[in-house]
Formats: sequence, structure tokens, C-alpha cells
Amino acid sequence: QVIKCKAAVMWEANKPFSIEDVEVAPPKAHEVRIKIVATGICRSDDHVVTGGLVMPFPIILGHEAAGVVESVGQGVTSIKPGDKVIPLFVPQCGECKTCLSTKGNLCSRNDLDSGAGLMPDGTTRFTCKGKAIHHFLGTSTFTEYTVVHETAVAKIDSAAPLEKVCLIGCGFSTGYGAAVQTAKVEPGSTCAIFGLGGVGLSVVMGCKAAGASRIIAVDINSNKFAKAKELGATDCVNPKDFKKPIQEVLIEMTGHGVDYSFEVIGRTETMAAALACCQYNYGVSVIVGVPPAAQKITFDPLLLFTGRTWKGSVFGGWKSKDSVPKLVADYMKKKFVLDPLITHTLPFTKINEGFDLLRTGK
Repeated sequence: QVIKCKAAVMWEANKPFSIEDVEVAPPKAHEVRIKIVATGICRSDDHVVTGGLVMPFPIILGHEAAGVVESVGQGVTSIKPGDKVIPLFVPQCGECKTCLSTKGNLCSRNDLDSGAGLMPDGTTRFTCKGKAIHHFLGTSTFTEYTVVHETAVAKIDSAAPLEKVCLIGCGFSTGYGAAVQTAKVEPGSTCAIFGLGGVGLSVVMGCKAAGASRIIAVDINSNKFAKAKELGATDCVNPKDFKKPIQEVLIEMTGHGVDYSFEVIGRTETMAAALACCQYNYGVSVIVGVPPAAQKITFDPLLLFTGRTWKGSVFGGWKSKDSVPKLVADYMKKKFVLDPLITHTLPFTKINEGFDLLRTGK
């Protein structure tokens, strides 16, 4: 059956979300229809609104969520109606070159590269006012019901609180994994984190969990510092307090630069600064924030010639289908906290207010 429900539709760029009645088609073979219980707001969704991340309109955004399976398509055996699940914006098909490699996690069936905004079969499951509506990263969670491919959903512990573990669908896993999985931060090391939103704070938690001895949190909004300290930051630095470039400040603070730096904003200037602030020979700098479309980066190649490593991290380097249930289990065992990352809880109809809070750094 087609389900009629409410969804936040983005008809065109730089406009507010419009709460609309949409039709959600039944799942086709190897697809799963999910009732979304809780969804987080992520800067990557806002990048689509502002054009920093190019996707086709109209579209239903949202990619960080948790819900309950409503129905499954033909051939789905691993998941049944009633299961608690987290949709995965990085799928895990288990068959492509990346999935078969131990070195990577960005399954070739992802929609981040192509930005087609469609299901793997090239069609959509959403209709509104007679128009086809695009999907976002194979997830589309700003809707009461969504359809995802079975490679893009993880079954989780039935006792997990969905309004908390939805963060494991993106923000927490992305930041925490960038530290423990991508950078492989070691005990006693020094780290710098640029950007203290939910993902940046999760990087702080990852660095702490990995045993870093010094964790320097960098943000132009000093209101973020108390929470960063609560989660493990040892120093907090506001670039606005200094006349000189932030990389020079960090090199002076540490004597030789940090062992690991993380850019969790998505700005080319801070990416260059994060690279420059890490130790000149063995420092590692990780790009975690989604880079803006059509912008190029210019840097002195000597920065890399001396030995630094520059790398990117999508979804914290986790193989999604394998790792998400384990991360939820770790949360249930209290191996990490999620509550401090949740600043506001709003009804779905107030999604535009939620984005206003995001844009004002609240």
C-alpha cells in the first residue's frame, strides 16, 4: 500500500522547508520502508539548502535517524517489520571493491559521488502534489516514512532509545570514527579539532577515548568551549583572539605542531590551517567536514613533502552495516555518551526552527 504522511520538502535552494502531505510508495524488491521516529539535523543537510552540496530539487533531506521497519520488499531476509533500525547514508553492499577491502568503507553504491537523488534502480518512492520528489543519500529522513535499500539499513538493539541513537546514523559515528578509525589516534598524542558542532565534539570524545594527552578545541564561537571541555578538551582556542594565523598559535602551544588535526567545518581555509598545524614530518590531518562544491584549495606542497599525511573520512571510516549495530551496543554498555550532543528536541513541524538554531551555532 502507498502510505500518505507528512514530510519536510525542500522545493528549491535557499527557501524554508515546506511541511507537505506526501505519498510514499511500497518497498520494491530488496527495499525496506521505515517509520522514522527521530532524526537529527546535520550541517550537510544545510549545505544542500545553501548550494554547498549540489543535489537535485525538489528533495526530502535528512540522513541521521532511527526508526521502526513498517514493511519489507521481496527478497529481504535480514530485516522484518517491527525491527528497530538506523538508515545508512553510506551503504554496505558487501560486493564492491571497497566493501571487500579492509582499508575502506565508502561503498561504491553510495549516492554521495553521483548525487542522483534516486533509489539504486534510478526511480523515487516519494510523490508530492503529483510531482516526483528526490531522495537524499539513499536515506531521506525528514519524513514520517521513508524507503531505503536493504544495503542501506542496519538492524539495532530493540531496547535502544531511538531519540538518542539516531545520532549514530551520522554525527557521532562520523566524528568519533575520524579519531579512532581514520586517524587511529594513539595514547599520549596531541590533537587539534577545528569546529565544535556535534561532529567536532564527537571527534573530541574519540580523541579522549583513544587516550590523547592533549586535545585542543578550536572554534570562533567561545560558547562551544564549556561542552568541549566537559567531553575531554584540554585547551580551547578562539582564532579571533589572535592576530596571527591559527596554525602558528597551535605550533607555538605544542612546540612542534599537533600529532593529529581534524577539520570538522567544511571550509577550505580551515582545511589548509589544519594541515599546516600538524607536525611537519609525521603529523596526520583529517578532513571530516563536507567540502564546499566548486571550491579549490591552494597549499604549499612542501607541507606534504616533509612527510605529513592528509586524508579524508566519510562516516568515520566505519563499514556501516557491520559497525552501526556494534556502536549502538557500545552505547547501551555506556562506553560513550550521546546526551551532551543533544541540545534541543523539537516536534517535526518545527524543523525550520531547528535549522535556525543550527545556523546560529546553538
